[in-house]
Amino acid sequence: MFLSTLGTSKTHSSRDRWHSGWWFAKLIMWPALTIIPFLLPSSIIHLYGEIAHFGAGVFLLIQLISVISFIQWLNECYQSQKDAERCRVYVMLLATTSYTVCIVGVILMYIWYAPDSSCLLNIFFITWTLFLIQLMTSIALHPKVNAGYLTPALMGLYVVFICWCAIRSEPVGESCNRKAAASNRTDWLTIISFVVALLAMVIATFSTGIDSQCFQFKKDENDQEEEEEDGVPYGYGFFHFVFATGAMYFAMLLIGWNTHHPMKKWTIDVGWTSTWVRVVNEWLAVCVYIWMLVAPLILKSRRQTTSVT
Repeated sequence: MFLSTLGTSKTHSSRDRWHSGWWFAKLIMWPALTIIPFLLPSSIIHLYGEIAHFGAGVFLLIQLISVISFIQWLNECYQSQKDAERCRVYVMLLATTSYTVCIVGVILMYIWYAPDSSCLLNIFFITWTLFLIQLMTSIALHPKVNAGYLTPALMGLYVVFICWCAIRSEPVGESCNRKAAASNRTDWLTIISFVVALLAMVIATFSTGIDSQCFQFKKDENDQEEEEEDGVPYGYGFFHFVFATGAMYFAMLLIGWNTHHPMKKWTIDVGWTSTWVRVVNEWLAVCVYIWMLVAPLILKSRRQTTSVT
């Protein structure tokens, strides 16, 4: 689907009809393409598993850029409202609530996942997350950046959530992971959590797939007018590319990012590899956010230097 819809720019074209229609053919192809992998040699499946490591990483990168772009878009919407005084109150309330949830989340992680001083790795993860929140806030509030309170507060929520997911992915046998040890049994709550996690991933994949605009450069006014007339509403190729990498991400979650790692029934994203993937994703998200804040200043100074020379 990615190769057949890549570069589609006009509605009512043959590739647009293929993307939006042909459901009878797709319903026949779907079960066929689902059954075929079970008939392939295991070496091909292992090869896909190695490729899926890279594809899942690409999906995580696309997703975090989409999240950061949404946070900045939300901040711009609040700043562009006509009733600036009322919006300022809303921004302060939302930012204060976000910072409060961040602090409560950090405290709970210390209680649940760092019960004693021997849990050095978890203490490092949590403390470093707290430092990253402070770093993002300091840079966002710098007079030259002036990004406000809202974006670092929402990014703080995002990195605290990723940190919690990372520590929660640690193997159940670890003494520092008391929450996992307390729930070390398969019951209806475990199954519900598994299903909710899958549904959340489907929603995240779909929303990221249709958000191709945050990865595009600014266009001319003539191009925008032409796009409004008969242009496609979103990038079809990008949409299917995100779903392909999202499928690879699903595969990595179900095997704990390790093709040789056995997974317990009804568990998802558990293992040390999963933990470190989450941690690196958190650090990368902070780096991307900080770059989005300081990039305009760096590029502006370079233009000024170039014009002077």
